[in-house]
Amino acid sequence: MARDAQARLDGFVTDLERALGDNAVSIVLFGDALRGTIDAGRRTHDILLLLQDAAPSRLRSIGPTIARWVKSGEPPPLIFTQRGWRASSDVFPIEMEDMREAHRVLRGADPFDGITTTTADLRRELEREIRGKLLQLRSEYAAAEADGKALGELLAASVGTFFVLFRAVLRAGGTSPPQEPGALARATGDAAGLDAGAFDWAVQRVTGGKPRALQPYDEVGARYVEAIERLAEFVDGMGRGV
Repeated sequence: MARDAQARLDGFVTDLERALGDNAVSIVLFGDALRGTIDAGRRTHDILLLLQDAAPSRLRSIGPTIARWVKSGEPPPLIFTQRGWRASSDVFPIEMEDMREAHRVLRGADPFDGITTTTADLRRELEREIRGKLLQLRSEYAAAEADGKALGELLAASVGTFFVLFRAVLRAGGTSPPQEPGALARATGDAAGLDAGAFDWAVQRVTGGKPRALQPYDEVGARYVEAIERLAEFVDGMGRGV
């Protein structure tokens, strides 16, 4: 983590602690900043914030701190109450297991102690998520395919979401997912019978490479969408025990 980014993160955590006092349960860094697999120039810091009380009146004290954080280009933290977090393991098993795999407790207790998820819950959320993301991808692809630059931005912006789903697919099948994006795509291709090479352009782009410029109606975009469609079919089969 670059020195200035670390200083910004440390300052954010200190300001949160000061504003929250004993209302803070946990402040946790998670995601790609810890995996070290995404281009450092594009990396942001994902924060999970667990509170005793997340009523609007209690959030007011951290509003200015979060506003400054977001203005600096960072995503807003995920905010849960401790009780709500523990009650969400059957609703967000994909996200929880993905966070568990790459997290660092910055302050307070480890929020994953005592948290369990089930394969059945994971598969239910996985099918819902992949279907929803495929619908969104189709619509955005239809709008972007005639513009090579817009198409490239779509692939680069969407592939991170699909990495999360790739890892969930592998976990649901009892496999520990690789961290490196190219290896993750290949492992998912092997497991789901899809064209893993369809993600090569996007993987190269988000890991700091310089893939070729896409052209209008580029086959790279079509292959990408078709591979996600195949993944959705595979996940549907998992849910039905096929």
